[in-house]
Amino acid sequence: MSPEDEKLYARAGFGHRAGLGASPALLVIDVQYRTVGHHRVPIGKAMDEYPTATGNRGWAAVDNVTRLLESARAAGIPVFFPYVAPKDELTAGGFRAKSPTLASPDLAAYEFVAEAAPIAGERLVPKDHPSAFFGTGIITSLVQLGIDTVILTGCTTSGCVRASAVDAFSNGFKVGVVGDAVYDRTDSAHQASLFDLNSKYADVVSTDATIAHFTGVQRSAERGSAPEALPLRSRA
Repeated sequence: MSPEDEKLYARAGFGHRAGLGASPALLVIDVQYRTVGHHRVPIGKAMDEYPTATGNRGWAAVDNVTRLLESARAAGIPVFFPYVAPKDELTAGGFRAKSPTLASPDLAAYEFVAEAAPIAGERLVPKDHPSAFFGTGIITSLVQLGIDTVILTGCTTSGCVRASAVDAFSNGFKVGVVGDAVYDRTDSAHQASLFDLNSKYADVVSTDATIAHFTGVQRSAERGSAPEALPLRSRA
C-alpha cells in the first residue's frame, strides 16, 4: 500500500489494535496439499499438479504454521482445522461458475499437509464455502470452550482466511491473523488483504509474537490467573 493510502486509512480512523484475549484458539485453515502441492517447488510448477497450489509461497507459511502448532499444543491452546471438504456434483454453492478447479477429482489433494496435520483430540471443521464459520458448527464449539480470540493461519489470505476473519469479527471474537503463517497465490493479493484486515477486522501479528502470547496464556493458567490482553504490534 502506498503512503498516501495508509494516510487515508489512518485519517478514517482505521487500524487501531484490539489486542488478543486471554482464551485463544488456533485455526489452521485449508492447509491441504491442494493449496501447496506435494513438493516444495515454485508456484508455476506446483500448479502443474493442482491448479489451486501455491508452491513455495505456501510452504514458507506452512513452516510457521508448524511452529505455531507446536507452541499451541504445548500451551494447551485449542486447535481447529477448518478444511475444504471434497466437492462433488451435489455440493451446493457457486464455485462451479467462478472457480471450477476448486473441485479436484484427486482425493489426495484434500489430505492435510503432513507437517501441519491434526493430531488426536483436535477438531476438524469440514466446509463447503470460504468462511470457517458459514454452515459449520465451529461457533458452538468455540463458545463451549470459552474462547474469546481466534488466531487464523493457512490460506488463502484473500479468500478463506479473509472470509473467516470477517465472520469471526462479526460474531464478537477478537481476531488475530498471523501474517507470516498465511499465504496466497500473489504477493499483491496477500499484502492488500493483510493491510485491509489489519485496518478493519483483525490484528495482523507475527508467528513469534503469537508464540509469545501462547506462552503467556500457559503461564497465567499455571498461576491460576488470567493474562491481560496483549496489544501485539507486529504486522509481519
